[in-house]
Amino acid sequence: MQARMADVYRLAAGGYRAMAQMEQFLQDSGVPHRVLELVRLRTGQINGCAACVDLHAHRAHGAGETDERLWAVAAWRDAPFFTGEERAALALAEAVTRIADNPGGVPDEIWDGAAEHFDERSLAALVMAIASANAWNRVNVATRRTAGTHR
Repeated sequence: MQARMADVYRLAAGGYRAMAQMEQFLQDSGVPHRVLELVRLRTGQINGCAACVDLHAHRAHGAGETDERLWAVAAWRDAPFFTGEERAALALAEAVTRIADNPGGVPDEIWDGAAEHFDERSLAALVMAIASANAWNRVNVATRRTAGTHR
């Protein structure tokens, strides 16, 4: 597949800077880095964003994440490798990413499950992380950003 634009982020530099500020906020939010990367990876998988799947799998691996866990993210419900906190975050990521699939939005049981593992400030940051990942996915999918371009 060929990219539709040479560099959308250079062409829309102000938008890129705003999204990068969100990422800085998330890094400083107190939500564990491994949770953020798992959520970003799963969101990219759902949205078919090859660039994001590649980026976040590499980032997570570089931060010490095991291949076994990375391979299992798409099937996290059936894999024994994830903590309760990670499962709650992944469930929330899926519900928010697929929000149109549920007429009531994010189901209460998924929200409540996340609230059991994250305090209100961290839960707010997690919601922002999921929204941010979805935004990056949409830019990259629309412009057909090529996997591996971050390296």
